[in-house]
Amino acid sequence: VQLQASGGGLVQAGGSLRLSCAASGRSFSSYVMGWFRQAPEKEREFVAAISRRSGVSTYYADSVKGRFTISRDNAKNLVWLQMNNLKSEDTAVYYCAGGDTIIVSSYRSPSGYPYWGEGTQVTVSS
Repeated sequence: VQLQASGGGLVQAGGSLRLSCAASGRSFSSYVMGWFRQAPEKEREFVAAISRRSGVSTYYADSVKGRFTISRDNAKNLVWLQMNNLKSEDTAVYYCAGGDTIIVSSYRSPSGYPYWGEGTQVTVSS
């Protein structure tokens, strides 16, 4: 599967952005999808994940819980990350990732995801 993230940009603190991740392939619904981010000189970190198929289960990093929402549309092969009340510390390159054999215990680990898209830059000005 190929993934392509988009929707990044420059926004003021307190503002909102919605990132999109478009996936190719026929088995998208069977993929766990996640968002990660990497700030300069920092390790890539988990942001959010959504379970396969109906996406009934979602998972968030504590730092974004209550502000970010992950969702998916299997018919359109899309995953979104709605980001509200953005803070300067949210500035990073955001990556979408996916995999069809990921287990729950690996949802928060970059190493659990075999497929990655190119990142999209999010810059939050204070």
